[in-house]
Amino acid sequence: MNVTALAIVPPSTAEDCPKVTPELLASSLAKYSRSNQGIGQILEGIDWSDSDGAVDRIFKFIDYGHASIGGLTGGIAIAVDDCSMFLAYKIFEIAQLVDGQESSTRYITMAPESLATAEELGIPEHLRDEWQSVMNESFAIYQRLYTDLDKKAQENPSALRIPADIPEKVQARMRKNYALDRARYFIPFATKTSAAYVMSARVWAQTLKELEALPLTEAKTAAVKIRDELAKFAPRLIRHSHADEATIAQATHLMYASAKSIKECGVPTDHRPDEVDLVLDSSFPLYLDSQMRIDQNFAGKKNRYSITGSDIRRTFARFSFNNIALAELRDLNRHRSGTRFTPLAPVGFYLPDEIRDQDYGDFFDRYASLVKKLADAGVHYYGYLLGTEVAFEHSTHLDKVIYEIELRTGLGAHYRYAEHLEMVAHELIRQRPELEPFIEIGTAEPE
Repeated sequence: MNVTALAIVPPSTAEDCPKVTPELLASSLAKYSRSNQGIGQILEGIDWSDSDGAVDRIFKFIDYGHASIGGLTGGIAIAVDDCSMFLAYKIFEIAQLVDGQESSTRYITMAPESLATAEELGIPEHLRDEWQSVMNESFAIYQRLYTDLDKKAQENPSALRIPADIPEKVQARMRKNYALDRARYFIPFATKTSAAYVMSARVWAQTLKELEALPLTEAKTAAVKIRDELAKFAPRLIRHSHADEATIAQATHLMYASAKSIKECGVPTDHRPDEVDLVLDSSFPLYLDSQMRIDQNFAGKKNRYSITGSDIRRTFARFSFNNIALAELRDLNRHRSGTRFTPLAPVGFYLPDEIRDQDYGDFFDRYASLVKKLADAGVHYYGYLLGTEVAFEHSTHLDKVIYEIELRTGLGAHYRYAEHLEMVAHELIRQRPELEPFIEIGTAEPE
């Protein structure tokens, strides 16, 4: 695993702007909020021969509960190369205010060489050979399926519903997507990926607290390496980035709850039929009642990026799936805002129609047996595949749900995203039929 912090330098058009470090920015803006001086006067008052002293005099207030100062550092960018897909997912889950990206299974063909080592992941020695064997077989199935599906796409592109009037380069990309999107369910969750994250020092500190609290070798290694890079930008804030009693208690409870579920319920390998649950709450107080008609909430809306009215943005929404595969969860887990949650306990296994009826021998028995053994050691996440299904919930507001529906069912979206979010859309319209004219449900085709 390699961790690199990226420093942002001002463009030439900003050369005459004041230049501050992230912590000096935070301390100057903190003072700004407690003074009627303009920012120019505050910066002029800094002893540039002792700028660290200016920072220290403000940052001491963080220890008295003023954590918001840590959020004034601006976005600090850190890239994590060659971590497992699980770890990349977990950082996004923890840091619910993060901006970031992760390597895509749609643009990168995975190989056995992409797998993290058993030692890096903390797999017990007595399980390493079995783990490696199941992971190797999983990759072999993935590569075989990709080859077969890619050949099918080449030989019969009309079955993919690719428009003939688009450039050949785009058609080729869509044919490739068809194969990659359906073979990816056999990619191990322990496969190496790369992820870039941008967040303030305040959010980084909390993220490292929760990351370090996980009883996993890889997570603790990552926390140390990220902290070393963060120290280059916010050395005073890293003392607030270590696991404490609360983060350890919560991380331990959640991890062992999923292990307990495996021990009690096993590792189901059949696809669980799709279910969706949606809870809406727009019970506004009398003194802040509804402000507009439904149609007024969508006035001027041209696409999913357009703003909606206050009533839609004030309506609480919580939607959940009983069976989302990790392949889809990796992306849906990055949607802001609100809280995303899953116990990450396996409830089934998803396979697309095109490959569902193939003969996989005893592979799924071996996969389930391995995950059970890994659960006893507390490292079961590294036995999962991207087809492993878990329950998932997102609590947010209605405008964010509508945006997600329109994004994940829109042109070029992965077909399985579209199936999940179309169910949310239909349930939303069932509960609030007056919304139907204002929600654009796409077909996601062609991919």
